[in-house]
Amino acid sequence: MILLVGLGNPGRKYEKNRHNVGFFVADEVARATGLPDFREKFSGVFTKGSAWGADVVVLKPMTFMNDSGNCVQPAQSFHKVAVGDVVVVHDELDLPFGEVRVKVGGGHAGHNGLRSIIERLGSPDFARVRVGVGRPPPGWKGDVADFVLSDFDPVERATVPDIVEKAVRALERVVREGAPAAMNAVNPKAPIRNAKPRNPA
Repeated sequence: MILLVGLGNPGRKYEKNRHNVGFFVADEVARATGLPDFREKFSGVFTKGSAWGADVVVLKPMTFMNDSGNCVQPAQSFHKVAVGDVVVVHDELDLPFGEVRVKVGGGHAGHNGLRSIIERLGSPDFARVRVGVGRPPPGWKGDVADFVLSDFDPVERATVPDIVEKAVRALERVVREGAPAAMNAVNPKAPIRNAKPRNPA
């Protein structure tokens, strides 16, 4: 069993926020794989079934972001999912808008949803699908929290469906191939430095 968690905040006030991109991805996973309707449990909503050759649970915490672990840990325990089989989809300030990367383990980098999950699971060793929302633009009036709790701007909104699809494909790779293989396939390769020129002969 694999637990796929999309992070966000409940309620109409937040539904189009940058911080809710994990919810967008969870909804698209359920739609694209034909999973049943979400139902309430674990202080969240979830759906369960077969996707991409595996048994999966797709979970959206309804606890508000800062308490996401209070939903994820009970679901993880109930379904007897190993920490290494938990995959969390979240917004990422430290990635340019539209970039998607896969990561295993590490800290929370100030993301309160990840912080809460790490605290409740007692381990950071779950996989993450990081969806870049970028940093606030020059002249942004407010702090970083205000930025992630604001809606995507009109130009960004036009490309959000493509970015969500990219994140869904990354999740599919994690489920089918495992997180390390997905990292190799999804993450951009660093340029090779000091490479010797090829022999023209």
